[in-house]
Amino acid sequence: PYSLYTETAENVINDLVDDADADSTNELQNWFVSPIGDTLYLENGGFVIIPGISSANPYPMNSIFCAGATAIVDAVNPITGDIWMDRNLGATQVAINTGDVDAYGDLYQWGRRSDGHQCRTSATTNTLSSTDKPSHGDFILAPNPPEDWRSPQNNNLWQNVNGSNNPCPSGYRIPTEAELDAERLSWSSNDAAGAIASPLKIPMSGLRDYSTGLMDQDGTFGYIWSSTISGNTSRDLRFWSGGSFIGNLYHSYGAPVRCIKN
Repeated sequence: PYSLYTETAENVINDLVDDADADSTNELQNWFVSPIGDTLYLENGGFVIIPGISSANPYPMNSIFCAGATAIVDAVNPITGDIWMDRNLGATQVAINTGDVDAYGDLYQWGRRSDGHQCRTSATTNTLSSTDKPSHGDFILAPNPPEDWRSPQNNNLWQNVNGSNNPCPSGYRIPTEAELDAERLSWSSNDAAGAIASPLKIPMSGLRDYSTGLMDQDGTFGYIWSSTISGNTSRDLRFWSGGSFIGNLYHSYGAPVRCIKN
């Protein structure tokens, strides 16, 4: 009963699509689906309620995927009671060992949406962004203080389930430092062996360097971003064969995301 797509007349002026009639009230509209509420919003302010559409479109509008949308399967930690996605964003399977490359997932710069920059083969740029949503999918190199891809910094992009750049599917969000530390402390051992043996089966995915854009430490260190801010950095979970702790990373690093259910 609803039509979301239509053919258009090929009349493009200044990169804006015009449907080639004189009525300015029925032009083609960009649109997005609310994560809850089953509402489709049009850029002109109009909207329509379409039962079930929010659940049919779980990822934020305009998300770009490197290997298809990540499957949404829950993993429950019986000790903490927290519910997580069972794999990192971008992973094509649950990790079977600490070096499972198919379970590594993508590498996000803190606060950025899924715009393509998180793909491990994305291009790099030295130009910082002045907006929350860069118009490209390049990995932004930021070797100079405060080592952030955005100038000026914005520390509110991944806060809570309604964070403006939350890359997680509807009903999920970036975990806090406290939630990640509770997960770490529930492991059978506080190292890579404990991480892979846990209900979350976290592999050693490595990270992407903030100044060169090169992959680093994949197969030897594991990282997970938190939403918690610490000065000009954000807190992260990290682990290796000999231990684990909660550390700090500059926002221009690329690191894995594991979404937690809100």
